[in-house]
Amino acid sequence: MFRELTDITPDFLEQLGISFLMLDLDNTIAAYNEHSPSEKVTDWFAKMKSRGIELFIISNSNRNNRVEAFSKALGAGFVMRSHKPSPTRLHTAMDETGHDAKASALAGDQVFTDALAANLAGVVSIVVRPRCFTNPLLTFRYFIEAPFRALCKNKEYKV
Repeated sequence: MFRELTDITPDFLEQLGISFLMLDLDNTIAAYNEHSPSEKVTDWFAKMKSRGIELFIISNSNRNNRVEAFSKALGAGFVMRSHKPSPTRLHTAMDETGHDAKASALAGDQVFTDALAANLAGVVSIVVRPRCFTNPLLTFRYFIEAPFRALCKNKEYKV
């Protein structure tokens, strides 16, 4: 568990043997109202790639232009309409890139979609704090997830 996506380090991933990091887009890479990656995120992507970590966006979104724009700006592959917590599209991404579950992880902001999809796919799940809490329904969901977040192993920050 990390405070934000950019707190995840290449050293942390390398210690776990992770060379393929799948990422949720909405509220993980960027807030829902952001239309391009921040400089901090762009720099983080470059640092990860320079250390041999392949990055791939796994989004439940059906907003094709947004997902594709982030993918292009960050130089990462992507799949949309992933239907997380179903692990199917995670397996598709691993197959397309030649990575296996042992060397893969998924980072996302939601326990009931992202972390569950990772666990079902047999990959490491990394939970990050959501980038914004402006949507009342999502705020309620995060409140419901709080006990599960408290159980996360290897916390890098206090919940």
